[in-house]
Amino acid sequence: MPVKHHIYLVPGFFGFTNLGELVYFGHVRDFLQAEFARRGIEAEVVAIRSHPTASIRQRSVDLLKGVQETASADDGPLHLIGHSTGGLDSRLFISPSAALREGMELEPFASRVRSVVTVSTPHAGTPLASFFMGLFGQQILKLLSLFTVYVLRFGRLPLKVAFRLGHLLSRADNQLGWKQTLLDQLFDQLLGDFSADRREAVSRFLGDVGKDTSLIPQLTPEGIDLFNAGCEDRPGVRYGSVVTQSRPPSLRTRLSAGLDPYAQITHTVYAFLYGQTLRMPLNQIPLHTAEQTAALVQAYGALPGPQACDGIVPTRSQVYGKVIGAVRADHLDAIGHFDQPSHQPAHVDWLISGSGFRRPQFEKLWKDVADFLLEEPVSTHPKDRPVL
Repeated sequence: MPVKHHIYLVPGFFGFTNLGELVYFGHVRDFLQAEFARRGIEAEVVAIRSHPTASIRQRSVDLLKGVQETASADDGPLHLIGHSTGGLDSRLFISPSAALREGMELEPFASRVRSVVTVSTPHAGTPLASFFMGLFGQQILKLLSLFTVYVLRFGRLPLKVAFRLGHLLSRADNQLGWKQTLLDQLFDQLLGDFSADRREAVSRFLGDVGKDTSLIPQLTPEGIDLFNAGCEDRPGVRYGSVVTQSRPPSLRTRLSAGLDPYAQITHTVYAFLYGQTLRMPLNQIPLHTAEQTAALVQAYGALPGPQACDGIVPTRSQVYGKVIGAVRADHLDAIGHFDQPSHQPAHVDWLISGSGFRRPQFEKLWKDVADFLLEEPVSTHPKDRPVL
């Protein structure tokens, strides 16, 4: 009798699945559902609701709750796909050494997991987390959270707001011109465009971002080093990764963004984040296996350098297990947040990086992921693991 596959999409930082129709994994979920149906395989694709910036442990509890609600009716195989921090949540969820909360029955579900796919995940940490730990960084994080929610809802920011953001970030390194009143004005203007119910939901979401930021220090290279020391791989589970690398901000990427003022300003956001991310300490860059190195060289023409990143996470930090795909894309492109309004439903981009990633690359990538999920289980072999 054919088995039913349960596929769980685990969000990263911010976790927009908490906001109703503001769908974080919308394009991935729709594509995988259609792809499995095309192959004649019964599958349920579920997007997990996570606390946006809570600890990896808390987010793994959120994942367990989501699995308990949907997978308890049968014994079909489970597959976890985690974007960004969601990949770390997935690794902890199935680690034999994991202890989430007293009384939580983790093993019955963790033992059913057959594959884990991490997408743009900071397995060796990201320097951007170190920036967000500062007071100024925390304010910027909350502001970027709201901006991202707004763009997913309305398609783009008001030009006036975008100009203010661009001015703020262009001077952020020395924090000149920073005023609390500007932040207040930006929040008021953006929240004012939502309905009363949506304003309340977004306000709660932003409150969660500000209230519990225990995830942020865990994502620094130093914090992840401790995580990796205690998070074991589960024997028999296949681990794979999707790796992203975007172009460094330059005149070329600015020209590729086009003449639209909005695109140019949001490219400034990308340039700012990229500048914080490329500061990865050389001693924190992980070693790779021969197979992983060969996959990166084949995809990019050369092994990505120490400063290569996708604007959020260093590229070399993203490798774990089999490299399923290595693409020219920014941190959000691979999950469908790129600029292609002609597609239905439309792809909407807010991190305009000039990567050139579009629907054909998206479909090929996620077909490769579907192939990986359906591979026959194999025993864990140390040569498939990176050295972290």
